[in-house]
Amino acid sequence: MTLSTSWVDGAAGSLFDLDNLPYGVFSTRDDGARRVGVRIGDHVLDLATVAEVGDPASALAAVWRTPSLNAFMAMGPEQWTVARDWITEVLRDELHAERTSPHLHRLDAVELHLPIEIGDYVDFYASLQHASNVGRMFRPDQEPLLPNWKHLPVGYHGRSGTVVPSGTDIVRPCGQRKAPTEDSPTFGPSRRLDIEAELGFVVGVGSTLGQRVGTDAFADHTFGVVGLNDWSARDIQAWEYVPLGPFLGKSFATSISHWVTPLAALDAAWTDLPGQDPEPLDYLRVERRSGLDIEVEVLLNDIVVSRPPYSSMYWSPAQMLAHTTANGASVRTGDLWGSGTISGGEPEQRGSFLELSWGGAEPFTVFGVERSFLEDGDTVTLRYTAPGTSGGRIALGEVTGRVLPAT
Repeated sequence: MTLSTSWVDGAAGSLFDLDNLPYGVFSTRDDGARRVGVRIGDHVLDLATVAEVGDPASALAAVWRTPSLNAFMAMGPEQWTVARDWITEVLRDELHAERTSPHLHRLDAVELHLPIEIGDYVDFYASLQHASNVGRMFRPDQEPLLPNWKHLPVGYHGRSGTVVPSGTDIVRPCGQRKAPTEDSPTFGPSRRLDIEAELGFVVGVGSTLGQRVGTDAFADHTFGVVGLNDWSARDIQAWEYVPLGPFLGKSFATSISHWVTPLAALDAAWTDLPGQDPEPLDYLRVERRSGLDIEVEVLLNDIVVSRPPYSSMYWSPAQMLAHTTANGASVRTGDLWGSGTISGGEPEQRGSFLELSWGGAEPFTVFGVERSFLEDGDTVTLRYTAPGTSGGRIALGEVTGRVLPAT
């Protein structure tokens, strides 16, 4: 056994070995109390009960007995490192196996919950390819990008109360819609329901109102990463967004993964940004190695229809956080921001069905059937992998949701 593998059955060499260790919130059938766990292989370790074996008064055990990650995240980077080192030791050294094994639960024997209490939710628009594709579709006679796009990370404030955990069914939203061929709007179910394959970033330590968070302080405030699907009603969005931007076309549901991958697990995934021209203003400047090499798969009814690369994103997560606070706005523990749709330069790398079908004008084919926007009964799953610190790959938490008919 090497230093990078666990004694837990099935964990060694898996996508959830010691170089991963994502955090989540779970309960068991025998005990409905929600508490914090960490995933190792196909098991969840009940962190509080193991910590209390060595120290009944453990401060970490106390925060791990709470029904969200917020109390633990608020402890800050030093305690995150202490906890990760301790968990790694417990799951690596077989000397701990006898006392730890009773506190391991198989994934199929637990219920997973929303991992964080979400404060504010901001969604960005950070992919050059996605923004250019959307611009070409909706402004064919103009430049694809609006003048501000390469000068700042464009974003909007979303609705935190409708962020839901993976596996939650998504009811088709209703709203006002007006197609270009229609004389007036009508109210009814969205006809152009879509997904956006994104990454979400979770604030661990908040900031002070009136003070900016610099790009070099990204890791001081950011706890980790979740998979994120920003469900979008394109027809509702197209009619409402002028002049103030997205509202009801976005606010009905955003799905995130059960698992939060800590930044430490992504140490080997940092990569160069694809290049920014013009050079950003001083408060947005970062080291070139500020992007993330994360591969995404978009599955429609269990069939892979797209593979967007996060490494193609124009704006880095550190720049998104810096811009969020550039006016002195504070962030709080549990705040969430999405990257915006991840799209690469090739047609098969587009992270939304809007792009895959080019606004519905060029349907894509799944098992011989032409598809564009989502139909009732469809299930969409987003999967993510990244280089691990042990030389292999790790998996981030996947996100899935099924579309139900409008009510």
